Parts: sequence; C-alpha cells; structure tokens
Amino acid sequence: QVQLVESGGGLVQAGGSLRLSCAASGRTFSSLTMGWFHQAPGKEREFVAAISGSSGRAYYADSVKGRFTISRDNAKNTVYLQMNSLKPEDTAVYYCAAVIWARTPINGHGTYDYWGQGTQVTVSS
Repeated sequence: QVQLVESGGGLVQAGGSLRLSCAASGRTFSSLTMGWFHQAPGKEREFVAAISGSSGRAYYADSVKGRFTISRDNAKNTVYLQMNSLKPEDTAVYYCAAVIWARTPINGHGTYDYWGQGTQVTVSS
C-alpha cells in the first residue's frame, strides 16, 4: 500500500508560480512512477506530468510544456511540480498519483493505483 499526501496549492494571480509537493510512504520510493493530474469542475481528470522512478525521465501534457517542471527527490520520498506562468485555465484540483514500477500509457489515469487527496490551485485573472 502506498500513501500520498499533497501540499502547496493555493491562490495565485495569472503569471505567478506555485510548487506542489507530494510525499509518499509505504513503498520504496524509487520503485514508483509518479504522476500529477488535475481536474476542473465538470471536467474529466487530465494528465499533467509524470516522472519515472528508475531513469527520472519526465513526461508532460502539451498544455504545460515549457511552464511546468516535474522532479523527484528519492532521499525525501517526494515528488514536486513547479508551475510557472500560471494561467486561469490551470485552475483545478491537482492530484498526485503513483504506480509501482511502470505501466503504459503513462498519461492514463487508469494506469495509476494510488492517489492523494488533492490540492486546490486557483489562478485569478
């Protein structure tokens, strides 16, 4: 069993930055592929970014490429999502997700077995 706890959400003006954190426990962190998804009211949960456990390779949704950066610190069992140049359309609940080792597709929410409780990000115009 893997437990995930997100933090770092909040209210920010358009063009601003936030950094989300997700602390994992219950499993060797380096064995986990970690992902971030977001879900706006009335919309489907959407892939934002992911990072593999073994190689640290990062994957991004087209909508966030060049603005968001996913990273991980295996010593701290934590994955981060640095969000820059935020836009009002980035407003959503952001969820951290994990899967042991890796499965495909890496951008599919059905790929991940473990989810955090979510953290709200609100970007004002």
